[in-house]
Amino acid sequence: MLEIRDVNKHYGSRHVLRDVSFTVGNGRMTGFVGGNGAGKTTTMRIILGVLAPDSGPASGSVLLDGTPLTAGDRRRFGYMPEERGLYPKMKVAEQLVYLARLHGLSPAEARRNTAELLERLGLGERAGDPVEGLSLGNQQRAQIAAALVHDPEFLVLDEPFSGLDPMAVEAVQSVLKDYAAGGVPVLFSSHQLDIVERLCDDLVIIADGQIRAAGQSEQLREQFSTPLFEIHTDGDAGWIRDVTGVTVVDFDGGYAAFEAETDAASQSVLSQAIARGGVKSFGPQRPSLATIFKEVVR
Repeated sequence: MLEIRDVNKHYGSRHVLRDVSFTVGNGRMTGFVGGNGAGKTTTMRIILGVLAPDSGPASGSVLLDGTPLTAGDRRRFGYMPEERGLYPKMKVAEQLVYLARLHGLSPAEARRNTAELLERLGLGERAGDPVEGLSLGNQQRAQIAAALVHDPEFLVLDEPFSGLDPMAVEAVQSVLKDYAAGGVPVLFSSHQLDIVERLCDDLVIIADGQIRAAGQSEQLREQFSTPLFEIHTDGDAGWIRDVTGVTVVDFDGGYAAFEAETDAASQSVLSQAIARGGVKSFGPQRPSLATIFKEVVR
């Protein structure tokens, strides 16, 4: 388990991280979300040792299974920075083999991993092309492959889905799920909340350098969203506005979404709808991650 504990970071007089704490569990996909300038990239760079936290007793720490991360530990990480960092004139496969060899893989292992990753990420036919000859989306795929080619035991990825088309997103998701299924902790940031929502086991939400929420996705849904119910009826549902203890927040003919002060109030809506002639569907409304994010950071 990777643990970020009470990390602080200043740039001059600007306090960019304030007591940042969260964990990334083994085999868990953890989405790290926040607006521009919230502190995601700075946090990731501190995890990887690219940046150091503040010095002194209030600096905080990054721990791996309870002990401080070392340079040797970090060599076992796969890191994808937001900025592309591959050699533009080097051929894709040649570059991946080179990076794998730097991490200690044998020539055969490096070539095998490179070939497998390029096929899985849809770059098999571009293996002999220089990176600068790839489209921006394919350069992003190559950058992801570079983070994975050495069989890392931990993954830290900054905006891995940026610039990818839907097919590429599916391919990358599949690869990351396989790593998590093998026990690898995966932390990635993304502005694409729909991807985070369907992919992640856990969420970390940061704003203004502070963690506003962290935990299992479903627990955060319950904690930070207002319970809503949805009902689809055969007739006009406008009568729901008159039910005691109910506040309608969305309405369209036979459809209504509403808040209920008590379970009895929601059940009253259901029983009255049945009595009025038919219910197509009724149940709690599942809030989106975008809804939760707005609730947490406002």
